[in-house]
Amino acid sequence: MTDQPRRIGIIGGSGLGQALTASTQGKSHDIDTPFGKPSAPIITTEIDSIPIAFLPRHGHGHMLCPSVVPYAANIYALKQLGVTHIIASGASGSLVEEMAPRDLVVPDQVIDKTFKRQNSFFDGDLAVHVDFAYPFCEQVRQLLIDAADSVDTKLHTAGTYVCMEGPQFSTRAESLLHKSWGAHLIGMTCMPEAKLAREAEICYALLALPTDYDCWRPHPGDKDKHALMAEIIGNLTAATENAVTLIKAAIANAAPLLNATCEHHQALEMGIFSDKSKITDPSYDKLKLLIGKYL
Repeated sequence: MTDQPRRIGIIGGSGLGQALTASTQGKSHDIDTPFGKPSAPIITTEIDSIPIAFLPRHGHGHMLCPSVVPYAANIYALKQLGVTHIIASGASGSLVEEMAPRDLVVPDQVIDKTFKRQNSFFDGDLAVHVDFAYPFCEQVRQLLIDAADSVDTKLHTAGTYVCMEGPQFSTRAESLLHKSWGAHLIGMTCMPEAKLAREAEICYALLALPTDYDCWRPHPGDKDKHALMAEIIGNLTAATENAVTLIKAAIANAAPLLNATCEHHQALEMGIFSDKSKITDPSYDKLKLLIGKYL
């Protein structure tokens, strides 16, 4: 573990970060990791005396598409800064009528359809298998759910999120297939972010921001593509404002969470299948931050 203070990590869009940190004096950290550089420098600051670290997932100016976001570097860098819990946010499409655009959702399950991204810290170094039956930390989920009264919108407390590779959106046949699975949301950024957080023994929860109904639901015939895009952007702006309010309210009550332990903070305890005596110096140096306490 690092000698940094325990922090809440916030991963989201640049607009979210600007709103969260606008009234604070933050410090920028330009970090390098064994997995490369993160998406952008990470800002550490405090909200209501709670230490946080904010990372814009897509970099400044939203220059990184979901497939090339350096997820491993992002999570590793947050770990270096003492992050023990992560609240991630991300725009999504709704696959069900009841999760309307501008609502907020705290999913409890995920289906991973990504295939181009580095989804483990240990590929090529060690055989490590972590429990991932419940991909989101219930304690962080509950922290968000308990802040529901802070926003004037509906907060859904469960749902299944499909993470697709992208960057293209779904075909209508794919959207209908995902809907038939019983999934509630579709997005491009939750995976492998949550998997890597689990390997880093960081508690992780997602706040999803539905912006539209994906393409399973036909668009009104009287709207052209420009009007539809303006509507989606308006939905995202409104959802982001609500997300900022809810995250701030959640962070204000996060002190007990930061001081508590969680099973996810020992996720690797039973997960390292490799013979520890065979771990070479280069691999140990690379992974010490993650596995050092078990060797």
